[in-house]
Amino acid sequence: MTDFHVYDTTLRDGAQQEGLNLSVADKLTIARHLDALGVGYIEGGWPGANPKDTEFFRRAAGELDLTCATLAAFGSTRRAGAVAAEDPQVRALLDAQTTVVTLVAKSHITHVTDALRTTLDENLAMIHDTVSFLAGQGRTVFLDAEHFFDGFALDPGYAMEVVRTASEAGAAVVVLCDTNGGMLPPQVGDVVAKVLTDSDTLLGIHCHNDTGCAVANSLAAVDAGAMHVQGTVNGYGERTGNADLVTVVSNLQLKQGRAVVDPERLARALHLSHAISEVTNVVPYSRQPYVGVSAFAHKAGLHASALKVDPDLYQHTDPSLVGNSMRTLVSDMAGRASIELKARELGYDLSGRPELVARVVARVKRLEQEGWTFDAADASFELLLREEVTGERPSYFDTESWRIITESRPGQESVSEATVKLHAGGGRAVATGEGNGPVNALDHALRGALATAYPELNDLELIDFRVRILDAAHGTDATTRVLIETGDGSETWQTLGVAPNIVQASWTALVDSFTYGLLRRGVTPR
Repeated sequence: MTDFHVYDTTLRDGAQQEGLNLSVADKLTIARHLDALGVGYIEGGWPGANPKDTEFFRRAAGELDLTCATLAAFGSTRRAGAVAAEDPQVRALLDAQTTVVTLVAKSHITHVTDALRTTLDENLAMIHDTVSFLAGQGRTVFLDAEHFFDGFALDPGYAMEVVRTASEAGAAVVVLCDTNGGMLPPQVGDVVAKVLTDSDTLLGIHCHNDTGCAVANSLAAVDAGAMHVQGTVNGYGERTGNADLVTVVSNLQLKQGRAVVDPERLARALHLSHAISEVTNVVPYSRQPYVGVSAFAHKAGLHASALKVDPDLYQHTDPSLVGNSMRTLVSDMAGRASIELKARELGYDLSGRPELVARVVARVKRLEQEGWTFDAADASFELLLREEVTGERPSYFDTESWRIITESRPGQESVSEATVKLHAGGGRAVATGEGNGPVNALDHALRGALATAYPELNDLELIDFRVRILDAAHGTDATTRVLIETGDGSETWQTLGVAPNIVQASWTALVDSFTYGLLRRGVTPR
């Protein structure tokens, strides 16, 4: 598979996702992550058409030290009636100083006549002139045949002529694009096979996910003979996105045995996928294949019983191959096997202790009936487990009292003030904190009260706060469940609180959050 191309277009096509806005610095950071993943080509953007992309290529020349990937500049064929060597947009592709240039060209007759507003012959001339000029300048040229599958269905002869023209002009790869994302795997496989029968061109595939089949369509194309696959990390892209390149590569390598990327690089897929999510500020999809946090999470007791015997019984592959790990979720579906597996994950061996396991199972099921849900709050479950194992709950302070005052005046934002009284570090502490809401104020007040005894809390940050109303039929008397996510820069954890009062539930989750954060850092109560 040395001739197989893994081509990433996160920085160009992926950046067209609604709400996603990348700075030049963001793009440089993502490019480094993509290189670490082991992709062969990174499409950096469209120089000349976008000032930000022009700046990216200028900075990339001096700041990017890629060890695996080759940077590609993206652009279109020359304008109708122009000369490729004199077209400013074509010249901008040369100015980007990349060894690879990817051109987009029309392969659908209606797009040529109605969108491009030129003749079919002129479109072929545009393709030939631009490809041959760039190839003559020493560039490796890939040609994206836009709307190819729809165009092939309408006029297969013309679509094929686009492929032949690009190849004869010197294109190294012609990429067949399902631009509207409307194809299904059998259609894609059939068309790729037919094109290969009538041409000796190296073919690529570029799929969008509008039918939910982008990954499947990409695999169908490869099975039919395509040797170049395009996609984006995490499936970013316009509308419903592009083919998720991490999923495509994992399937090719782990399921079909194709040596697509270095296995050591693939083993970092989860880390790199999430690192890119941090840069794009798009929350990772928990159920993303292979690298989602729930991809190898097991909740049903029946599954857990089998997993105790052999993890492969309910897992399609070894999660460590993509940097992930198996997780056991604790819920009202849990049986003894679930609790034992989860305890083992957390470093506790409960084998040979059936009474303890039964007690934990019973407690979890009782709390779940009251609205607790530990499958989303591993940290709270670990505190519960420690309490059952050791006979006492880890505690770093004793709460005397807390209170919240919220003041609101017409035309002004409301301000909450919290006062916390507690005992820690051998003394009594009283602290007040202000915030834009009661939980924010409580957070500030609790940190203030514990600052002297536990300065380690300065490294903890509340990342997310979610509220779920239970028994909504009871209206304002309904039980409230609060989930808080906290991080320390290297790891995040979730804690839970359930109470009739939203602030009380938040306090419980907040205390557990700080307790777990200190515990995982090895801090002893003071």
